[in-house]
Amino acid sequence: MTCQETRLKSRHVSIDMYGGGMSLTHALLGLLATRPQSGYELTKAFEGDLGRYAWQAGHTSIYPELAKLAERGLVEVTAEGARGSKTYDVTDAGRAELRDWLMSPPSRQAKVRNEQVLRMFLLSALDRDDAVTLLRRIAASTAEQADVLRAIREEAGDVVPGPAGFGQLAAEYGLRQYETVSSWALWAIEQLQTPART
Repeated sequence: MTCQETRLKSRHVSIDMYGGGMSLTHALLGLLATRPQSGYELTKAFEGDLGRYAWQAGHTSIYPELAKLAERGLVEVTAEGARGSKTYDVTDAGRAELRDWLMSPPSRQAKVRNEQVLRMFLLSALDRDDAVTLLRRIAASTAEQADVLRAIREEAGDVVPGPAGFGQLAAEYGLRQYETVSSWALWAIEQLQTPART
């Protein structure tokens, strides 16, 4: 992993909730389960909303992972183009692996690494004015992100069944998450600004 990828990854929540852990393997299998794609197309997907909201990966990790998946029989090359370009598709074994991961229950030994929640646990280390400033920043930024996703949802309309609708399900999830965090931050500000009872 490059220094830049490490910095980018550190900005996002990393929650290892499943026995097999979250992985690039499963992200690639999920993308290929919707349609065959080249490594370039997969890289572009990670540069978009997927990388922004869920999982970040660059071409330096995507291409080696595709080779490993092909060795394991989870994906196969279905076409080769100019300059060595390859189009990959998920195999039945790959779909089974993806399904097992998606359907597996959370592990009790899960390692949770959520920087935002850790910051909230440590909020009391700040004086009240600094804590309120931080909470206002959180409320504003999450409200702004909710507005972005709200516009995406409104433009798309109803969620349609099948792969075309999954992005909208994810957008709605993100929208509700941002709305909840923004609402929580405003509530927390009220709590900190309420005079202590004697």
